[in-house]
Amino acid sequence: MLQPPTREFAFTEQDFDKIRKMIYDYAGIALSPTKHDMVYGRLAKRLRALNLKTFNDYLHVLERGDQKEFELFTNSLTTNLTSFFRESHHFPILADHLKASRGAGTLNLWCSASSTGEEPYSMAITACETFDSLRPPVKIIATDLDTNVLDQARAGIYAGEEVQKLDPNRVRRFFERLPDGRYLVKQEVRDMIVYRRLNLVEPNWMIRGPFDAIFCRNVMIYFDKTTQLKILQRFAPLMKQEGLLFVGHSENLYHAADLFKLRGKTVYELARVVPHPPGR
Repeated sequence: MLQPPTREFAFTEQDFDKIRKMIYDYAGIALSPTKHDMVYGRLAKRLRALNLKTFNDYLHVLERGDQKEFELFTNSLTTNLTSFFRESHHFPILADHLKASRGAGTLNLWCSASSTGEEPYSMAITACETFDSLRPPVKIIATDLDTNVLDQARAGIYAGEEVQKLDPNRVRRFFERLPDGRYLVKQEVRDMIVYRRLNLVEPNWMIRGPFDAIFCRNVMIYFDKTTQLKILQRFAPLMKQEGLLFVGHSENLYHAADLFKLRGKTVYELARVVPHPPGR
């Protein structure tokens, strides 16, 4: 009978439970009890970097209040699966929504989990195509908890194999090919987006609405229902009355039916008039 391999670092169930509580309390992420190996694999790199011997030693570092390490801890446990025009059915809906709002001044969009930037750049490209301009009347704020992915998003540089999946006309219009074969999002498109770090479960969001659309796709799946509802209750006052909320293909807002109603294809609109916070 095969024996399980000996691990490099001591990692107990108590360590795992403490980590689950830390990431839930800080970021609202509800790690499944089955994620034991995933947590070990991702955090073992931090133990090596700090020359520690056990996860208990690492937890002591976090408990002492090392803010930089806590940021790296959080970055390690967040998942950043994304691609350009992922869930592509949303972008024609966004385009139609922008067309319907033409002439209303600057349109404001929020990508609430930007990851490495493919989603907000897809939103920006959609806006450029809708208005047939590299300078459409659209501004996008893109936020994420993970500071590493925000740095990648700001740079706007992507591997050739990722960009080449796009329509060649889009590639020519919105990207510049670099000497090393990678692609850089054109400056005009990058200028449409402001990137900021934001934790969706923090009590104060340094963000202003109202927004014409909010993208919060494939994010709610990491939160329990209680945390989901709290976030949705905060989204609603930040949206224009005719605004749209885009969620992921496996997500639904049935538990927030008093706030949002389904328009179709995982796109929601406000179910009732929601007052904007003072000063908005």
